[in-house]
Amino acid sequence: MKKIALFCAIALTIMACKKEEEPEIPTKLLFEVEFDETLPRLGNFGESVEVGEGNAAQHPNMREISMHYIEFAKDSLTPLTTGEIVYKGPETTAGGENAVNFNFASKASEGEPFLSMDLSSLAPGTYKWIRVSFTYQKYDIQFRYNDPPFIDNMDFTGTLASFVGFNTYITLHQVKDSTVVVNDDKLQGYWAFETSGEVGGYSFGSVTQGDGAGVTVVNPIAATSPVPPGSCVVTGKFAEPLVITGNETDDVKIVLALSINNSFEWEEVHVDGKFEPAAGETVVDMGLRGLHPRRE
Repeated sequence: MKKIALFCAIALTIMACKKEEEPEIPTKLLFEVEFDETLPRLGNFGESVEVGEGNAAQHPNMREISMHYIEFAKDSLTPLTTGEIVYKGPETTAGGENAVNFNFASKASEGEPFLSMDLSSLAPGTYKWIRVSFTYQKYDIQFRYNDPPFIDNMDFTGTLASFVGFNTYITLHQVKDSTVVVNDDKLQGYWAFETSGEVGGYSFGSVTQGDGAGVTVVNPIAATSPVPPGSCVVTGKFAEPLVITGNETDDVKIVLALSINNSFEWEEVHVDGKFEPAAGETVVDMGLRGLHPRRE
């Protein structure tokens, strides 16, 4: 009987120990975005560029952004799609051609957790570059409106929804207060701009849409690792190479710092540095001006 009692006591002790064990939580790979107008203003090949002659530009006030594709590359010779792809968003052919499905696209504002996945989705290695396909941006910009005798060259804030992905299927989207119905594919460069204001009891507001605005896609390694035209796969280099050992016990957070240094650019009609869509000034570029990733 003593042997049976001892065996039961040991069994109960083992069971209690097992019950107290904490479940293992997978280490995460996390992404956040950051918008910075002080970062360099870069061109398609990573070179420093000024605002085009006859144009003007401003730093937008970013509201939210969407990504569709994330790939890590070990060096500048890694062709697109042959690196470590850790994320690819939903696509659809509902509009006829293959396109990003905007209804299911992940969106986030600055400082918000953007994407979270198991760190095991990124193979151990040393990565110098990251490629990110951005598909959508929403931001506020300043514009000038003139409608005499009611409004005389007054400045207001408008909201722009710009679609910069290779192709996006959109059922509808909300700019600011207004909802725009599309139900179609839109190629890179589609935008919708909402204006509104009130002066002395006189109210105005409208939503205008356009296609074909230019989009700068920064790729400093274009000579050795190009991206297809219209893809909006922005390439950025880590200041310090990202080393993944496979034995990490803490989460790895990647901050995607994006240059919005005069990233909203237009062709001037009135040479005054003010965006005046009612005067016929047109958007010529709404691409991000550089990607500067870092680990935190």
